[in-house]
Amino acid sequence: MLDTKNLSDKQGVDVFRSSIDSLHQELSKKIIGQTDVIRQVLISIFCKGHCLLVGVPGLAKTLLVHSISESLGLRFNRIQFTPDLMPSDITGTEILNEEKKFNFIKGPVFTNILLADEINRTPPKTQAALLEAMQEKSVTVNGLNYKLDEPFFVLATQNPIEQEGTYPLPEAQLDRFMFNIWVDYPSTQEEIQIVKNTTSDHQAQINHILDQKTILYFQDLVRKIPITDNVVKYAVELVGKTRPKSALSTDFTNKYISWGAGPRASQFLILGAKCNAIFNGKYAPDIEDVKAVALPILRHRVVKNYQSEADGVSIENLIQELL
Repeated sequence: MLDTKNLSDKQGVDVFRSSIDSLHQELSKKIIGQTDVIRQVLISIFCKGHCLLVGVPGLAKTLLVHSISESLGLRFNRIQFTPDLMPSDITGTEILNEEKKFNFIKGPVFTNILLADEINRTPPKTQAALLEAMQEKSVTVNGLNYKLDEPFFVLATQNPIEQEGTYPLPEAQLDRFMFNIWVDYPSTQEEIQIVKNTTSDHQAQINHILDQKTILYFQDLVRKIPITDNVVKYAVELVGKTRPKSALSTDFTNKYISWGAGPRASQFLILGAKCNAIFNGKYAPDIEDVKAVALPILRHRVVKNYQSEADGVSIENLIQELL
C-alpha cells in the first residue's frame, strides 16, 4: 500500500504517473493493443466518471474491464442486461426472514466496478435503476437509502450493429457517462498476437498495482491540479459552440446540430484534461489536453439533425470541425 500522507502534490503527481506506466504494463499481459481505449477508461476512473464502451462483439470489452479491476485491486461484478431484467436484479431486494422481518439482500450494484453488459438490451425502467447509483453513489429501496462503497464506476458495453430488440439509452442516462468510447478492430499484427495468446496454454496473471485507498487519493489529486482561466474558457466555449442558435454557435453548428452538450460536458472536459496532463507527465493541463478528451466526451452529447444525415456528416466530423 502506498503511503501518501507525507507526499506533496508534486510528488503525488510523479507517483501517479509511474503508477499509470505500471498499470499499462500489467494490462498489456492480457489486452493486446487498444491503447487509447485503456487510456480513456483509466482517465474516467481517476476522474470519478463512468464509461460507455461501444463496439462489435469479440473485441475483449469484458476482458478489458475485468483486467482493469484486477490491476486496481477492486471488487468487480458483471450484469448481463436482458429484456426480462428487473430493477431489483440490479439494486437488490428485501426478503422475509424466519423472524418475519425483512432483510435487504444487496444486488450486484454494491461493488467497486460494475460491468453493465449490453446495457441497451433492457427496458428503460431497469436502465433507470442505475441512474441513482451512477449519480448519487447510493441506492434507495422501500424508502431506505444505502450508500455504495467508494470508488464506484459503471463501465457499460453496447453493440452498435444489432439493434433489433434493443432500447436506446435515454439522454439523461447517456449524459451520466463521462466517456463514450468506440472500441475498434485490432490491427493485423495485434490480431495475430491475440490469436497466439488465446489458442495456446499461455496464462497471464495480472498483479495488483494499486489499492482502494490509493485510488481515492489519486482521484482527489486530479481535482487539485491547477488550471489557467484561458483553458477553462476554451473548454466552456467549445461546449457552447455545440449549441445551435446560441451566442457561440457557428453557421456549421446551426446547419447540422439539433441539440448541443450541457454544462456537464464542460465539467468533464476540465477533469479529463487535468488527468490527461498527468498521464503526459505535466503538472497543469493546456488546450491540447482539452482537445485530447473532447471526442469521447462530446460524442454522445451532441445530437445531429436530418441535414447532417443527408450530407453524410458524422458526429466525429462535427466535433473535429468545432475543434
